Amino acid sequence: MTRLGRDFSYTAQRDAVSPVSADVIFASGRFPNYRNRTNNNNNTLEDAKLVSIKGEFRNETGRFLDQQNRLSVRDLASKFEKGLAAATKLSDETKLQDVASLEKHVLLENLRNALESLRGRAVGKNKDDVEEAIAMVESLAFQLTQREGELVQEKAEVKKLASFLKQASEDAKQLVDEERAFARTEIEKARAAVQRVEDALQEQERMSRATGKQDVEELMKEVQEARRIKMLHQPSKVMDMDHELRALRTQLAEKSKSSLKLQKELEISRRGEKNTPDLFELDGTEALGSYLEIHPCSDVAPELLECSIQWYRLSSEDGNKYLISGATKPIYAPEPSDVGRVLEADIISDDLSVIVTTSGPIDPAPGLGNYVEALVRRHDTEFNVVIVQMNGADHPSESIHVLHVGKMRMKLCKDKTTVAKEYYSSFMQLCGVRGGGNAAAQASFWQPKIGLSFVLAFESERERNAAIMLARRFAFDCNIMLAGPDDRKTT
Repeated sequence: MTRLGRDFSYTAQRDAVSPVSADVIFASGRFPNYRNRTNNNNNTLEDAKLVSIKGEFRNETGRFLDQQNRLSVRDLASKFEKGLAAATKLSDETKLQDVASLEKHVLLENLRNALESLRGRAVGKNKDDVEEAIAMVESLAFQLTQREGELVQEKAEVKKLASFLKQASEDAKQLVDEERAFARTEIEKARAAVQRVEDALQEQERMSRATGKQDVEELMKEVQEARRIKMLHQPSKVMDMDHELRALRTQLAEKSKSSLKLQKELEISRRGEKNTPDLFELDGTEALGSYLEIHPCSDVAPELLECSIQWYRLSSEDGNKYLISGATKPIYAPEPSDVGRVLEADIISDDLSVIVTTSGPIDPAPGLGNYVEALVRRHDTEFNVVIVQMNGADHPSESIHVLHVGKMRMKLCKDKTTVAKEYYSSFMQLCGVRGGGNAAAQASFWQPKIGLSFVLAFESERERNAAIMLARRFAFDCNIMLAGPDDRKTT
């Protein structure tokens, strides 16, 4: 007979077997209730904006101080203008001295001519005085000429100084104009920056008000919807519907059990087998997410612990029989590769050989396909798991780890510590665990690379099968066929 119930108290004998055939047992009968530590010290977007605004204010203040220091060039220009005025005044005084020098030359020349006319008429001592006066006049003329040469040299130096001061004054004026234009530009930039800051603050305040108002409106809608649901669905009605659903589920389970029993009897009658198949039978729901268990159904059946067991999957397309490597226990949990295929178990004991098969192909889990299609749209999907075994040895800790299934790689980590991380490759293996235990349908075998393997227990059968299907889908997109050990061999 086929039973729908699951006996979670089953514990298989622990043998030295491959990790893929390990027994997965939860002592408490459920997935451990641990929580992952998260970092709650995340800064909000508003704090980051305020920090950037303060920094911009500090930068603008520094720019204004630099601009104030640069504007001191005006003092330099003022000094150059004073020097230019002094040089102009000195040039004017030099011109006046030129005019006075010319008048002195004319006077000396007239005086010398007068003395020359007197020398021709004077005699004796007067003539000597006249000649002495002429010599004195000539000496004064020589000194005046020498003085004029010095004045000419001083005049050239004054002109050169005036030209230099004039050029320096023009340069200072140009520098002041440039600094003034630069200052205007900086002031305009500062005004624009201040305006941007004000606009950002106003926008932030407006968004904050709008978000708060929207949150209040959504909360009011939720409260109103909750009140409406509470008014429409009274507790008594909900209890009645719950009892009806339970009754329907019980009836459906009984019908399914009866149907499986009739299918097995029909299959046995078709094959004409009367004695040997009655020694053992398969118990369990023939669908993804459950597990099948071999049970003796006769008193003459040998003990299963003394028998050699091997599970196979039969292809409905070519009729080939594929060996399921590591599936050598009385319990086997179907995996996604078994959907649509008939499962067979060969039981050998001394000279006795018995073959038991499922009544039909393994059925898919309801809603699993749509769930996986929704996960495919994500770049990375996380599954909470517990490491049962690592490299064939029992793992001492039952802490929660996170299995990341991405489009290019898979990663197993705990908090911020990465336990394993590998890209999809031909060395990677992933399949359901092929051992016994009350959590066989929730466990999977993962080999990231040669020399490193894990037996992972998921929160539910749905999560385990979804992780296997999702990883195989992404690996196929990378031209990698992700399967279990020796899944391509036929017999």
